[in-house]
Amino acid sequence: MKRLALYMKKYKWFYILALLMMFLSITLDMFSPRLIGSIVDRVIIGGETHLFSGIITALIVITVLKAIFCYIKEYSFDLSAAKVIMDLRQDMFNHIQKLSFSYFDKVNTGELMSRIKDDTENILHALAFGIMLCIEQALYFLVASVLLFTLSWKLALLTILIMPFLAYVVFKLEKRVGETHGKISDQRAALNTTAQENIAGVRLVKAFAREKFEINKFLKKNQHNYRLNMEQTKVWGKYFPKIEFLSNFIIVLVVTVGGFLVIGDEISLGTLVAFSNYIFMLIWPMRMMGWLTNIIAQCYASLKKVEKIFKEQPDIKSPENPLKPREFNGHVVFKDVFFEYKGIPVLKNININAQPGTTVAIMGITGSGKTSLINLIGRFYDVSSGSVLVNGIDVKDMDLDFLRSKISIVMQDVFLFSDSIEENIKFGVDEASEEKLISVSKDANAYEFISKMPQKFDTVIGERGVGLSGGQKQRISIARAFMKDAKILILDDATSALDMETEHDIQKSLNEHKGVTKFIIAHRISAVKNADEILIFEDGEIVERGKHQQLLDLKGKYYETYLNQLGKITFYDEEEVV
Repeated sequence: MKRLALYMKKYKWFYILALLMMFLSITLDMFSPRLIGSIVDRVIIGGETHLFSGIITALIVITVLKAIFCYIKEYSFDLSAAKVIMDLRQDMFNHIQKLSFSYFDKVNTGELMSRIKDDTENILHALAFGIMLCIEQALYFLVASVLLFTLSWKLALLTILIMPFLAYVVFKLEKRVGETHGKISDQRAALNTTAQENIAGVRLVKAFAREKFEINKFLKKNQHNYRLNMEQTKVWGKYFPKIEFLSNFIIVLVVTVGGFLVIGDEISLGTLVAFSNYIFMLIWPMRMMGWLTNIIAQCYASLKKVEKIFKEQPDIKSPENPLKPREFNGHVVFKDVFFEYKGIPVLKNININAQPGTTVAIMGITGSGKTSLINLIGRFYDVSSGSVLVNGIDVKDMDLDFLRSKISIVMQDVFLFSDSIEENIKFGVDEASEEKLISVSKDANAYEFISKMPQKFDTVIGERGVGLSGGQKQRISIARAFMKDAKILILDDATSALDMETEHDIQKSLNEHKGVTKFIIAHRISAVKNADEILIFEDGEIVERGKHQQLLDLKGKYYETYLNQLGKITFYDEEEVV
């Protein structure tokens, strides 16, 4: 709640205006029952008909002014609530952007989407309606209670004595609704995740003819969500009729007892009419409390889930006094590096010295630690022991944004935004000329197919690059990496979906990027044979290292891969093997 209070404080003048309008509206409302009682006692019974027009005029003025005040109040509350939620969502999104890779390894997209959308909507409803109505109804209850005692202390005491029973039922409802809403919120996140994953992977589902399986999986989640909603409905069904009964019972009791008091000349009929109008100002807050407590309960549950995200802190962040070298040459050194992930050893005793402008190629079977190695360069994860040096500085001592700005990467899992091809290629830079855009597209061997598309670079591609082939997506991501002009270039299996000829053309373009330190993860000999150093990984360790010819002469794992890919050879020498 402290976080929410800080946001609300930022827009305090809107709230002050809204509260002022609320007070004025309530004040005016308190005159209406008195005036109606005067019509009964003085005009209808007393025969003072000359007062009728004045009282009616007063009622009309009160109604008009109340409408104006209520409009300003509602507008101010809604505007301030919308601004608070806008700030909250923005800050939450900003905070999520700061979190480390390890956080996203354990949290799914559907859950985060529920927090950003559904939970903030619950908070918005509470700020725009719930809290405002709670204050308003509380004021109505307090002021009306005082006025009731001025009219008839006997009827007022009788009314107040019954109110605790009504309050007890309402608070029981609040507790049960809060419990069920927490469960519903969690289940809604799971339901969103299932739907999001299925829609994103619909092509895979259809390719494996698993539509029925996915439908049944979603059905189970949906049925669980239905059962939780029915549980909440039963809570309302159990307690709300009791609230209705007690509310109506109070009215019947007051009219009955009040009728006897009128007959006994203890109060006038107009006083009973005024009392009956005031009593609604007590009953309605109680009747609305069930609905309001539901909104507040949802808000509180959602606030706890939102706060849980804010409490998450990045494992990886810049040091207090980060270093930013003036000249960046791309020199990368792994010194006695060990890396564990969730207690499992991933990399063991890694030593690499990638001089500026050289190319280091990495090969190995799936799970051998290749991607984990390159993730340490950009400090997406921290080493367990040892150090990674860039430009002679431990990456832990370097400014994180500065470090990552100097690295350009093509990830194994190519991700493209649902935007134009141009915006996807320019993603890593703030500005780029059309000449540069065309140049990097040609270097990535992407310009030819882009120029054939309906709107060329302005062609909007679908979510995650839907509508493009795997090779086309890889080439766009390579063009994006070239566009950044970084001193360190990382290609994580970036040409796996390309044919040999296209891969060869891209290799030529890579060689033209002088002064750039390159790390290339690949499974093809053709992609790594020209590297300055080739590293063969197995179980997180470097088991072979050297140039292409040196590794062939070693006749180890690299040699076996060479034979498997290019065919068994019985004789070779340095000039024949290319």
